[in-house]
Amino acid sequence: MAMRRVLVGVLVGGESRRMGGSPKGLLRVSTGETILERWGGIFDRLGIERVLVGARPEYEVLGWRTLADDPAAHGPLAGLLSLLSEAGDRYAIAVACDMPYVGDDLVRRLLEAGDATVVAPRREDRWEPLFARYDAKRVLPIARAQAVEGRMALQRLLDRSGAVELPTDEEERRALGDWDSETDIDRT
Repeated sequence: MAMRRVLVGVLVGGESRRMGGSPKGLLRVSTGETILERWGGIFDRLGIERVLVGARPEYEVLGWRTLADDPAAHGPLAGLLSLLSEAGDRYAIAVACDMPYVGDDLVRRLLEAGDATVVAPRREDRWEPLFARYDAKRVLPIARAQAVEGRMALQRLLDRSGAVELPTDEEERRALGDWDSETDIDRT
């Protein structure tokens, strides 16, 4: 069976207030590359088309195609709506720009998970909506309805979409950690 086509969107539209406004995707990991360069390498090795989602001029130097957040929502739902619309009948994988530890194998597992409306790992009894694979055609109407209702929570969207859990071990759950504040960077 051929793998379904995929579009990955790296969400970069946040204001990074806890990082003093610095774009988190341009922070450098222990190898010297930025988090976005690291993500780009993973997607290139796996042959996955990628886009940035969110308007931040600091990222223009990367030369990635960019999608603006959907004005019908705000926060991560605005980025996800834009990604789902662009993906059309493909799977859409949404990832956060501030996850420096995810590797090829975990992304490959997400790609190869069985057919489901949404596939996402869980950490601390919560979905990981920004490391998740969405069936864009099936999730987009649910996400749009939720935006019209004024409900922006991605946890709710995954619940309403009948998300299926991607099983992860302790090491993989640690790899899903992100850099939300300057103190997180010291964990490299």
